[in-house]
Amino acid sequence: MKEPIVQRYPGNPILTPDDVPYPVSTVHNAAVVKAADRYFMVFRSHLRNGRSILGLAESEDGFRFRVRREPFLIPADDPPFRDYEEYGVEDPRLTRLGDTYYLTYSAYSRYGVRIGLAATEDFRNVRRIALITQADCRNVVLFPQTFDGRYARLDRPHSGILPWSIWISYSPDLIHWGDSRVLIRPAAYHWDEMKVGPGAPPFLTEQGWLQIYHGVFQTMAGAVYRLGVALHDTTDPARVLGVADEWILEPQDPWERGGYVPNVVFSCAAVPEPDGTVKIYWGGADTVLCAGTAQIADLTRLCLEKPRPPL
Repeated sequence: MKEPIVQRYPGNPILTPDDVPYPVSTVHNAAVVKAADRYFMVFRSHLRNGRSILGLAESEDGFRFRVRREPFLIPADDPPFRDYEEYGVEDPRLTRLGDTYYLTYSAYSRYGVRIGLAATEDFRNVRRIALITQADCRNVVLFPQTFDGRYARLDRPHSGILPWSIWISYSPDLIHWGDSRVLIRPAAYHWDEMKVGPGAPPFLTEQGWLQIYHGVFQTMAGAVYRLGVALHDTTDPARVLGVADEWILEPQDPWERGGYVPNVVFSCAAVPEPDGTVKIYWGGADTVLCAGTAQIADLTRLCLEKPRPPL
């Protein structure tokens, strides 16, 4: 049997609700970065009223995490964030730019979902900066560098005409965004035919920017969330070099097939390592948090040698 391209960590799940020192019912969809030989994780949890908050955990090896005693980000008390976070904060991503770690997160309210931007330098103090999309948009990931003086991000606006697709947008200041265009759309009768969305923030490889995204397929038993991979040009991230035709991870373990939302693997983080591997983190069935590793060269090769059309 051929070895899977993503090797699951044998100690999965790496975090469960029992590991959190305050009452939650889930632990999933986590942002992770490596800083000063430590791994910092911002994870999503459902409270027992069904709304979400963000917690924080630390690790020395990227697999064994210890959760801090207090949440990291909860819905805001002050406007304008209060009005747009009343239903919860969800699905964080982390990107380092200079000495600052920028956090994008989904803010839910009676007005829909939009993206908030926050920042931290020390993972103890976090400050909100702005709401950087209108409703309805979610799954925003920042590139960790500028391009011709502009910041870039991948996002997924909702649309009733075009199936939910991956777009790119640019900004002079991380707050005001535009020059948007669609890059990757679902493929008909394919594992990602229902919708696609950016997952982990892109990271630079020798071949280009590697993006791990999620794709959804509707079955008679409900939707199945899997992970795929795409490669973007080094200097022009709007140029897609290849979208792998095959998925790289699908629900397999019991805690991925059964839980709050069955048949889901959903990634918000990928940490490249000096040895040519990447640690990938994903939520299992929106209930627990899992991790695995892959060879970066295998992922880029899949994009270039077995591509499908991006649009």
